[in-house]
Amino acid sequence: MSARRGLSLAMGSVVLVSAAQLGMRWSMQRLPEPVQWLADLQGGNVDPVALSVVTAAIAAYALSMLCWLGALRDVPLSRAYSLLSISYAAVYVLAALLPFFNETLTVPRTVGVTLIVLGVVTINFRRSCDNGNNSDKELSR
Repeated sequence: MSARRGLSLAMGSVVLVSAAQLGMRWSMQRLPEPVQWLADLQGGNVDPVALSVVTAAIAAYALSMLCWLGALRDVPLSRAYSLLSISYAAVYVLAALLPFFNETLTVPRTVGVTLIVLGVVTINFRRSCDNGNNSDKELSR
């Protein structure tokens, strides 16, 4: 088991799924309802750039799942799963900072995202006195 490789794959999954979310949001602001796609495609009423971006976003989702599966080989699920929460923070901040999403940072949302990030840090924090043994201090049942 390579923890470094597993964490790299988990973070790759986070980056890809975050990009996918942003790409899908951007596209869906420019595309008709999905149930209308076929009719609008036949009529030539679909923005080809938006359709390409949503297709790329779906591909990024698929690739993120491959990264995730690789990560699960090397990182305990209890640690790896918390890392997915980083995508909530990334998407929230990027959607607010990128001008074409027209979203805003608010105090309640920012506090919530900060708590999520603090939770991820808490779950994945390794004490400096760790001697290479299992650093997760789990309660025995």
